[in-house]
Amino acid sequence: MTTSYITTHVLDTAAGKPAAGVPVRLSSLQDDTWTHLADGQTDADGRVKNLGPEALPSGTYRLEFTTADYFARHKTPSFFPEVLLTFSVDSGQAHYHVPLLLSPYSFSSYRGS
Repeated sequence: MTTSYITTHVLDTAAGKPAAGVPVRLSSLQDDTWTHLADGQTDADGRVKNLGPEALPSGTYRLEFTTADYFARHKTPSFFPEVLLTFSVDSGQAHYHVPLLLSPYSFSSYRGS
């Protein structure tokens, strides 16, 4: 299996476990317009390992996590029906891992490895 240039995972910090079944969309900013590149869904370990191509040009990218259905399946009220993470890519870097730490009323992210 080929590894994507951008990977992610979602951890449900309130439940203390990976968030499985969260849809994720990768887009790029081109001429002030977001262009869809790829879709994925978190696996049982909360990861999306194959999201888009093996390489991307430098630029601005966005991961969109559709969290509403995940929380509804777990009968958990939440404040964020979706989470958007926008970040810069330098094509000289080998790989980008962009995790999401999620709870019903907060989220955070960081540049992973």
